[in-house]
Amino acid sequence: MGAPAVIVGDVVAARARIAGDVVRTPLLPASWAPGELWLKAENLQPIGAFKLRGALNAIGRLHPDVRARGVVTHSSGNHGQAVAWAARAAGVAAVVVMPDTATPVKMEATRRLGAEIVMVPGARREARAEAVRAERGMTLIPPFDHTDVIAGQGTLALEVLDDLDDIDTVIVPIGGGGLISGVGVAVTALSRRTRVVGVEPELAADARDSLARGRRVEWDARSASRTIADGTRAPVVGEITFPLIQATVDEIVTVSEDEILAAVAVLARRAHLVAEPSGALSVAAHLADPGRYGRAVAVLSGGNIDPPVLARALALPSREEPHT
Repeated sequence: MGAPAVIVGDVVAARARIAGDVVRTPLLPASWAPGELWLKAENLQPIGAFKLRGALNAIGRLHPDVRARGVVTHSSGNHGQAVAWAARAAGVAAVVVMPDTATPVKMEATRRLGAEIVMVPGARREARAEAVRAERGMTLIPPFDHTDVIAGQGTLALEVLDDLDDIDTVIVPIGGGGLISGVGVAVTALSRRTRVVGVEPELAADARDSLARGRRVEWDARSASRTIADGTRAPVVGEITFPLIQATVDEIVTVSEDEILAAVAVLARRAHLVAEPSGALSVAAHLADPGRYGRAVAVLSGGNIDPPVLARALALPSREEPHT
């Protein structure tokens, strides 16, 4: 096995590179939850999600002459917003290729940040982004399978480890694997006693299957699209992220659609935090089995939720147990 694609030194360097632009989000005690739980509130980033970290690091690493030609990406929403925000901060153009199923709140937010939006069927978004790159001489910033993106995402773990001692488990949502790869690299290097546990929806559990079988397992995109957690619909983890997941992630668990929506509702009612379904996965896992994780940190990865989805979650009967 060769050297890992991302090491903790890359994450530390990324932290210094993006420090002037990214928000150092708080680690909030969830005293209302059973067990010992803290929330890493990445929904408080300027674009409402952790994705800003990776986009800032990737664009910041470009040579100025290359950066000046602009950047392009493909994204269902949060990464697109992150690239648009980081490109605007750098004073360069950005094109975001989005699937025609992208939620309106994420599409409009990306457009407001100054990016050019190109809508295509989901299966064509990567090819269209590559065509834009070739036609315009832009640099492609992938949503997760990129070493600089991974290193940037891992910077949130450095903040967690600075803020809290003796963590038993860090619980992390998984889509394409960029976030959990960066977190895993940092945690494994700096806090060996701490477990890294990934969370996926039951309806999009390709990373769970991949880790169990020791190879990348691709789900049917139509099957994965059934989950309400739209940030996790990538049908397969990345070529770069998967070996990092194998090396640094202890376990991947799944949660149901009802558990995801219940977590969104509990976060709104008890923590006064707005979380999108993908962002609430880690809390859903903890609430489903709080005794399993010990002293735990749940990464609340994003808060860009469509109002009808939030209304649907809040309309559900409360499933939380009284806790003082």
